[in-house]
Parts: sequence; structure tokens; C-alpha cells
Amino acid sequence: MQLLLQGHSFRYECENLCRVFFPYSHVRVVEAVAPGDGPWAYAAVESRNGACAYTARVSNGQRTVEKTRGQAALEEYAMVELLYQAFLELTGQAPAWGMLTGIHPVKLLRQYVEELGEAGGLEKFRARCHVSEGRAQLAMGTLRSQGPVTAALEEDGWALYVSIPFCPTRCAYCSFISQDVQHAKKLMAPYFALLVQELEKTAAVTSSLGLRLVSVYVGGGTPTTLSDRQLAELCGHIHRLFDFSHCLEFTVEAGRPDTITLEKLEALKAGGVTRISINPQTLSDQVLQNIGRRHTAQDVREAFRLAHTVGFRDINADLIVGLPGDSLAGFQDTLEGVLGLGASNVTVHSLALKRGARIEAEGGLSLHREAQETAAMMEYAISRLYGEGYAPYYLYRQTRMAGNLENTGWAKPGSLCRYNIYTMDECLSVVACGAGAVTKLKDPYSGRIERIFNFKYPYEYISRHGEILDRKDGVTGLYEQFRQRLH
Repeated sequence: MQLLLQGHSFRYECENLCRVFFPYSHVRVVEAVAPGDGPWAYAAVESRNGACAYTARVSNGQRTVEKTRGQAALEEYAMVELLYQAFLELTGQAPAWGMLTGIHPVKLLRQYVEELGEAGGLEKFRARCHVSEGRAQLAMGTLRSQGPVTAALEEDGWALYVSIPFCPTRCAYCSFISQDVQHAKKLMAPYFALLVQELEKTAAVTSSLGLRLVSVYVGGGTPTTLSDRQLAELCGHIHRLFDFSHCLEFTVEAGRPDTITLEKLEALKAGGVTRISINPQTLSDQVLQNIGRRHTAQDVREAFRLAHTVGFRDINADLIVGLPGDSLAGFQDTLEGVLGLGASNVTVHSLALKRGARIEAEGGLSLHREAQETAAMMEYAISRLYGEGYAPYYLYRQTRMAGNLENTGWAKPGSLCRYNIYTMDECLSVVACGAGAVTKLKDPYSGRIERIFNFKYPYEYISRHGEILDRKDGVTGLYEQFRQRLH
């Protein structure tokens, strides 16, 4: 899609809005539109007699719609809303999330509720952003679930994230920084040794700052690609290095059922882990094959059985709507099956195809375009999970999602994962260790977020590990700045 901008600097939002309505068309900012070369959009502001004249013109290559508006001041919202209205008329499609393009819609709703109260904030969120009633209520339900967790936060609290960036195989939809163990096996032992060093440095830094650990989350990748001995050692190091007297949860993504064994689960349980995830994505063997998984639905059932046998009660299951070859009936069977397995948390993702995912590289986007059926899957999940007593508690969005929908985590009462709220709502500092990990430090006095990035790939993490350790000193520097601003 061609995008021509004139008279303003609102490129980011205009580009993202183009992706909402044309998610499979690469957006290219141009100096002049070439008619007949596919869809295009024109967003312009002119100064006329001391006021601003806005023009939005959009085309699908055959039909063109133009909208105009005048107002006193230059404002991003006015330009983007006008462009949204033009796209709406052109396509006849009203996105469930309206003109919202950001990752964290619940954060925006919270701002409105703090400004106007719950009823007024919800109405502003729905009307100003053109969000559907159903999605506005979903966001409000999520905000209500988060309330007790965010209200309990203290300024010196923090969460630890540990990255294990290895998987048994790479899923066809995946674009995360992870490597399959077949090709990266020789990296795992040195990676693990250096990860322990980074954890030691992190413990020293956070202790010197007087921070209190409230949550630990080990993710990936698939952490259970580690052996049972390595998992026991990792849990032991974390408990040795950090003060757990204020820690409320310790989560490990067991993830892929083909990596789960009784010995690994016993090591995690003995290591103080309070929550695991078992992520089937689907319980259809054919769909599992389509996405490159080497396990079966029966393997998922066996993993749940083992987890319950060991004594895990808080188990999360990730599901994806919009997978290639899946159907509404197939997804319904998957959700019913997962509910029957006793998952205390269920996260329902919309398939998001990023550059670098094998499905996209192989031209599989046609498998991702059944937006109506995908939306029906998500509606079924929302209705069914509410009906089973689950409540939404974290929610985020990505670009190029199936049906332009969302990812939502649901939990039975008393079983939500606080870390998911901390990281998705960006309401607490998360100090991250490992390849591809991103430390996000929240200034407790202003709400500002500062980021410190680790190198993405395991081989970089290993070869430049000294730089990783040096960057942990940045945590000290930023917290000192936060505290100086307070005084």
C-alpha cells in the first residue's frame, strides 16, 4: 500500500491505521501516489486562513473515498480519525478495536477511568476510539481484574524475567528469537553458564538498590528444553541469589508438551516453582502438523496428567485462533478439551504473522485471511470462558493479527499470573536476563519507562557477554536518576 503524507508528522499512526484495514499489504510511504498500483492512502493538512484543513483520501485500487474536515489547530487525533472514517467507508469493515493501533489498550482505558471515573472513562474509550461495545467491555473486565494487583504495587517492587531461547523445533508462525536445539545444542551449556553470571550481577545490582522481588518468570523459547538437572540448577541459583521473602509467584513456561517429562516437572516443583504453562495451541493433530509441531494432542493430555500428579495446580494453556487448517468446530473442540484438562489459566491468542515466520515465507497468508471464522472462534472463547467462571486479566494486541483482534489471558479466581499484568501493563520494573531479553524499568514517580536491551541471539549473548554484564549497571544509573528527580 502506498501512503502519501503532507503537512504533518503523524506518520506512525497513519501507517499503523493502514495496516488495520490492509494487514497483508506492505505500507510504503511515497512522495507521489501511482494510481493503479494497488491500494493507496493520502493524509494531508493545509493551513487556510489561520485554521487547519484536513483531507483523507483512500483507494483500494478501483474505488476512491475522500473525507475533509476543518478545525482551528493541528491535531494528530483529527487526522487519524478522518483517515479512519475514509477507510471505514471504503471497506465497509468496522474493526472491533476501532482506530486503536497500540499494543496496550487497557492502559489507555485506565487513563480515561482515572480522569472520568469508570462509566465516563468507558464511554470516552468506546466513543473516541470507535471501539465496539464488546471489546470495550472486555477491556473493562480486564482492568477490573488487574485492580487488586496494581493497587498492591510498591515503588521498590520488581520482577525477574529469565530467557531460555531454545525450542525443540521452530513453529511455522514463530518470529521470536529462539533456536531449535538440533542446530543450537552446542550453545546450550555455555549459554547456561553465562546466564548464571548475569543472574549473579542482577542480584548484586537489585540488592544494592534495596529493591524487593515480587515475581519470577522463566520464559523463552521453551525453558524445558533444558535437562531436569539444568532446571534444578537454575531454580537453585535463582533461590540462592535472590530474596524470596516478598516473592508472590515463580512461573516457568514448560510450553511444548514434547519437552515435558516427569523428572523435569519434579525438578521444577522441588525448585519452588508455583506455576507452569503447557501450551498446546490446538488439540487437532492435523493443525499441529501444519504448524510444525512434533507432538500430538495426546501428548498434551499426558503432560497435564503428569503436572497434576506432581502437584501443580496453576497451569496455563495457550491457544491460538486462526491457525492454518483450523475451523470454528475444531477450535471449539480444542477449547472444550483444554477446559476438561483443568487449566486454571487460558490465554487465547490471535495468530499474528510477523516477517520471518515460515508461514509467511511460504506464502501461507491465504490461510490467515478467514477473518470472519477467526472472529467467530474468538467470540466463542470469550463467551465460553466467561461462562466457566474465568475472568480476563491481561490483554495486548499486535500488528497483522488474524481478524485484527487481540490476545487475552483468562484466569479462574485466585489463579492469575501477576507477571503477565506487570509486563503487559508496564506497571512494574522488570529486570530481564538472557538472550533477547529486554529490561523495562518503570519510574515509580513519573510513570516513564526506560529500556535496556540484551543481544538477541544466543551466539551474540555468548560472544559479547561482558557487554551484557556492563549494561546491568545501567539499572543502577536509571534508578538513581528516578530517585534524584523525586527530591
